[in-house]
Amino acid sequence: MRPGGNRGWLLRLVIAFGFAQGAVSMARPAVSYRALALGADERAVGVIAGVYALLPLFAAVPLGRRTDHGRCAPLLPFGVVLISGGCALSGVAGSLWSMALWSGVMGLGHLCFVIGAQSLVARQSAPHEQDRNFGHFTIGASLGQLVGPIAAGSLIDGSDMAGSSTLALVVAGAGAAVAFTSLWRVEHRDTSTKSRTAHGDRVPVVRILRARGVPAGILVSLSVLSATDILTAYLPVVGEHRGIPPSVIGLLLSLRAAATIACRLVLTPLLRLLGRTALLTVTCLLAALLCAGIAVPVPVWALAVMLAALGFCLGVGQPLSMTTVVQAAPEGARSTALALRLTGNRLGQVAAPAAAGLIAGIAGVAAPFVMLGGLLLLSSGVALRSPERAERAARGGGGRGAGGGGGTGTGSGGGVRRTGSPLGRKGDI
Repeated sequence: MRPGGNRGWLLRLVIAFGFAQGAVSMARPAVSYRALALGADERAVGVIAGVYALLPLFAAVPLGRRTDHGRCAPLLPFGVVLISGGCALSGVAGSLWSMALWSGVMGLGHLCFVIGAQSLVARQSAPHEQDRNFGHFTIGASLGQLVGPIAAGSLIDGSDMAGSSTLALVVAGAGAAVAFTSLWRVEHRDTSTKSRTAHGDRVPVVRILRARGVPAGILVSLSVLSATDILTAYLPVVGEHRGIPPSVIGLLLSLRAAATIACRLVLTPLLRLLGRTALLTVTCLLAALLCAGIAVPVPVWALAVMLAALGFCLGVGQPLSMTTVVQAAPEGARSTALALRLTGNRLGQVAAPAAAGLIAGIAGVAAPFVMLGGLLLLSSGVALRSPERAERAARGGGGRGAGGGGGTGTGSGGGVRRTGSPLGRKGDI
């Protein structure tokens, strides 16, 4: 099956990712509430949120190397097992350190699933389709982020936070297991064979990181994910301080996710209208202002408006940073480049919550959102350096000159002309 052909595999992948991400999005606020019930303060919540990213931090690049020279699909069920187990065992853990450990296992499972899934999208999409297919792929994440917090908020009861958060985490583990039902025939046999035989030598990590566009994609992705992560982990804490019940916090988090879905549904026309560079720069700048605005004590309705606008802006960064990294990376190292992007994400998920916990302990629970605003402001400047080749692909220039990662042709990600890039159908999911 050539890149750009039938995309039933993509629909199944989106469904599976929706269940896996829904479990994680349900578990993350539930972990925060359970930690609070066990006596954690704001700093401890930040540490537990950071451990979620700590174990995956050391595994991302080796997994990416393996995927560059092997199959992607085996990582998906393995990741689901770890997510499901990490969620359930976090719920029955009786201490903060064991909660942190199982939170790390959950994060490792999420990393395995995402590396395998992103590599599949890069490998099985024609260059000009990558923005759209990555956008559709991340809709699965947004659907999970939409349903997960609502489910957590409906199950967690403020009068019995310990018991109800345990129930929410066990239910999240069961929900993750449902992803198995969609993990069939997601990897084409011919593309997995090419991945094992096409490239024998490993591309040095330094060369990948020096490719123009890779560092910018990593920073944008880190900033956007850090914003989403701290929103998920710290909005419950903000709610506790402002007297907003968990059910309302769950609805607010889901509203943000719904706005992200809306953004990704219209991503292709936005790219045609503005182009990659302008779209990334403007949305990162607006997101910076909105994040800082959350620090201001406003009515719930105003907070809802800000979170909806913030969700729309944050919806741009992840799929476009994936395409930027894939199209900038050398041939034969695209899974490793995606893994480096995820390593940057995990570094942000370790450092940002820890810094947020420290700042919250000193300056109050709203201060981390000001920190996020500064990080997103920096990303808006870096986004101006989006490589020209990726910009052409975003505007529909794909085809022979797009240098993407469709899994066919030759070239080295640095602008070498590719040959024989197939142009598949342009239908949407």
